[in-house]
Amino acid sequence: MRRLKIAAVAAACLGIMTCTAAQAAEIRMIGSTAMREALDELVPLFEKATGHKVVINFQSGAELPVRVEEGVPSDIVLTTPDNIERLVKGGKVAGGSRVDFVRSRVGVAVRAGAPHPDISTPDGFRAAMLAAKKIGISKGPSGVHLMSVMQKLGIADEVKTKAIMPALGARVGALVASGEADIGVQQVTELLPIAGIDFIGPLPRELQTEIVYATVRPMNARETAAADALVKFLTSETVAPHLRKMGLEPG
Repeated sequence: MRRLKIAAVAAACLGIMTCTAAQAAEIRMIGSTAMREALDELVPLFEKATGHKVVINFQSGAELPVRVEEGVPSDIVLTTPDNIERLVKGGKVAGGSRVDFVRSRVGVAVRAGAPHPDISTPDGFRAAMLAAKKIGISKGPSGVHLMSVMQKLGIADEVKTKAIMPALGARVGALVASGEADIGVQQVTELLPIAGIDFIGPLPRELQTEIVYATVRPMNARETAAADALVKFLTSETVAPHLRKMGLEPG
């Protein structure tokens, strides 16, 4: 099975052409921590097939644009559109170089073995939030979205008093697994890998959002050809099954 995966990656790279034609390079990426699991699985496949080396500097959504603005060396930036817009305006990344990578939804989890509240409807989700004593909420995009939903449901003040937030870049699921939070809300791809929790489902359709992650070229990029090959690989049909397995949809 592993050989088949490598063969599929190699075939994708042959289609990209620059992958096999370019001399092996070290590609520097600054990427969102929300994409850690996806990149941890996909990047080794790309490296094996091409000989390129990818060095990833993971940063939280709030810290990532600051690092880019400080001029941290990178050939690719992987982040959300609002951060990209900020960096384009600041002259730190090339306008028009954005390539959408994935779309990520927000989900809910409880401690392994705990009762599963019915979150299939807005009313059910609202009731679950009110019933919980402590709620794990991210400081990143999913947390921002959740609080807008709580405002919409009229319970923002109640939820704020019960909210527990992990450090930037840390997983809400860890708070749920340890019992520090009764229920946790974060991007599905960030909840699924956490041991000790039960993922009970995405937010109801009426309350759901899709958080986009995209690549963009920083102005201080050096290995542009190799970086372009990586972007083409990450957005190829070859990787789509891997992304869906992790709760993501190709961009």
